[in-house]
Amino acid sequence: MPRQAAKDKSPQNPPEAAPDPAQPTSPLIDTDALLADSIARHGNDPDFVTALARGLAVLLALSDKKRHMSIAQVSHRTEIPRAAVRRSLHTLLKLGFVAEDDSRRFYLRPRVLSFSHGYLSATPLAVLAQPVLDRLGESLREAFSLATLDGDEIVYLARSASSRVMSPVMNAGRRLPAYCTSIGHVILAHLPENELDGYLARVQFHPYTAYTPTSKEALLSMLAAVRESGYAFASQMMEARLCTLAVPVRDTGGNYVAGINVILQGRLVTRSEAAERFYEPLQKAALELGSLLLP
Repeated sequence: MPRQAAKDKSPQNPPEAAPDPAQPTSPLIDTDALLADSIARHGNDPDFVTALARGLAVLLALSDKKRHMSIAQVSHRTEIPRAAVRRSLHTLLKLGFVAEDDSRRFYLRPRVLSFSHGYLSATPLAVLAQPVLDRLGESLREAFSLATLDGDEIVYLARSASSRVMSPVMNAGRRLPAYCTSIGHVILAHLPENELDGYLARVQFHPYTAYTPTSKEALLSMLAAVRESGYAFASQMMEARLCTLAVPVRDTGGNYVAGINVILQGRLVTRSEAAERFYEPLQKAALELGSLLLP
């Protein structure tokens, strides 16, 4: 059983009330703006290849849309000048990563999957986690995911194959802010002090819902609760009626490398209810996976 000292007094446990209709019900992560800021910040670095960075930003802008996009639309989303966007798209078109329709709008081609396939094939964490997540999903009939910290965001690497229909923001490859996700909390809570200080100096909070932590003080309080209880609980921090509970995954060297969570969508549960049902099986799964991971 988890330690329950802070179970229902934590700010992570909002009342089971109807969601505020004025609040967004699904997260929109402005990765394009983050990339634009990063490109501008490194502009004076003589070894920084701006053209390459812009090309990657263009690819990411297309990957975040379900419709075809014009040069003007890509330029607006990435804050890259149209001429540079046109050259990037022309290059990506010649290399087979994007295609152009009759209306001169661009969209991704399947070749972009070679990037994710190469990463997942070479990353034992995702491969080893899949059967563990599948067993959790089959035994508890809920959705389970694994994610790791990448920069200031978490990125989902795997999810249980038997998962119920759930929010597309939890699909493998999707990135979310660490400060308002349960997996983000279990990893941030165990960062070395200097790394956590660096994260807190950079993070920009966005109120996705009324329950999103929007200050360093609120986040630090939640991370302290994680260290005390051994798990993180996030209720409606990113979208209405979405609750998650996560535990950390440690490799055989004791390093915190990822997190596993259960995703409860379309209904609300309390922190103690979620911990009562899911903490032990999640912890067992995390220990099993961690025993297979070398430092």
